[in-house]
Amino acid sequence: MATRARRVVWTRRALDGLHEILEFVSRDSPGGARALCASILQSAATLSTLSERGRIIPEIGSSVIRETIVKRYRLIYEVRSDEVIILAVIHGARDFSRWRQEQ
Repeated sequence: MATRARRVVWTRRALDGLHEILEFVSRDSPGGARALCASILQSAATLSTLSERGRIIPEIGSSVIRETIVKRYRLIYEVRSDEVIILAVIHGARDFSRWRQEQ
């Protein structure tokens, strides 16, 4: 049975976070930043058909807010009936509760 495709939508906050990460990584490794960007974008794109593959975020506990890990980064997203909303890309070592309060 075919999986229904959902549209993947990036929030401004998620795009800004991705940009900051790539800017930081590119200071030491422009090639590494390009590779990281490709990995994150590819992972996000696959959520169109594999949106529930990510784990439920322990700090949130909602089945619609999930994450997938890309290298050292958490790709956080919300699953809706017809779309997947990319909410954030944050470093795995970042204090999640502090990040959440900033939102």
